[in-house]
Parts: sequence; C-alpha cells; structure tokens
Amino acid sequence: MKFLIVGLGNIGAEYEMTRHNIGFMVLDRLAAENGAKFAMERYAYWTEIKCKGHLLELIKPTTYMNESGKAVRYWLEQEKIPVERCLVVVDDLALEPGQLRMKANGSAGGHNGLSNIEALIGTRDYPRLRFGIGNKFHKGQQIDYVLGKFSPQDLDIIGPRIDMACEMIKSFVLAGITTTMNQFNNK
Repeated sequence: MKFLIVGLGNIGAEYEMTRHNIGFMVLDRLAAENGAKFAMERYAYWTEIKCKGHLLELIKPTTYMNESGKAVRYWLEQEKIPVERCLVVVDDLALEPGQLRMKANGSAGGHNGLSNIEALIGTRDYPRLRFGIGNKFHKGQQIDYVLGKFSPQDLDIIGPRIDMACEMIKSFVLAGITTTMNQFNNK
C-alpha cells in the first residue's frame, strides 16, 4: 500500500530551523533514519521509504507554504493515492511547543498552507499531524514569530518530539489513524 506524507514548510536557507518549517524537519528526520535522500522533483523535494511493506512517498513542497496545495494535488494524482492515505505534517500555533495532535480532518484554522491544500484538493477531510509551536508573540507579530528560528530552549523540547512525530507517522501507516490518535494524542 502507498502513502503520501507531506511536510509543510518554505524552501531556502533563510527558512531553515524556523517554526513554520517543522513539517520539513520531521520529514528530514524520517528520511535520515531510513537512509533516504531528497531529490528535486515536480513541485517538491521527494524521496520514498518503506515501512513494513508499505511505500511512503515523502514530499516537502517547493511551492512555498501558501501554495502547498499544488504539490499535494499533483502528487496525489501522480501516485494515485487516495486522500485518506495522505498525511500532512504542519506547524500549529494553538498547541504548546512540541505538543502533537493527529486529526482525521478539520478546518485550516487560519493556516495558509492548509487553506491552499483544502482549496486545491477540494476537501478538508484529509489527515494531518499538528505539531505545536506555541504562540508566544505580541499582537501583530505572528508572521515574525512563525518565520522565526527556534530558540535553544525550544529545540531541547522539539528534538525528542520530532522523533515522536516520526513514530506517529509509522503508526498511521501500520495501525491506522484511529489507533494512532488514541495511542499518541495525549502524550
């Protein structure tokens, strides 16, 4: 069985290690633990890994956050993967740093990347793994905050949670979304 795992973020050195790029960071870790390397393909950096007989197509869209839907739609169609087997890893301001929540569907919650995916694939019924980045910013400073780099203190929290996010992705593939939500969402 084939799955599409999407890590949201922005390309370019200036965005590396920023809060908005946590999706890229999770996929980088998942690829590295499987000895896979990303290559530039259409609309995304792409690689594939195997997980107990399942093929995981990993993509990091190169369309920038606000047009992530282009890459998601293309890869779903190209690989003939049903939307319920597409998992999007995304930063979330509403969750504390490192807090992880998997959901089967939901609103974009003001996240431009999720809004664009929803618009281009025509549904909000796709799984997502929300990775908390917190919301410690003053009014009007949201963009600077999400595009800001993690502090050393945040990285102490985030590092082990990236490993947990990788475990959740594998559980999603092997055990399904309901089991994964029940097992991991309140840890």
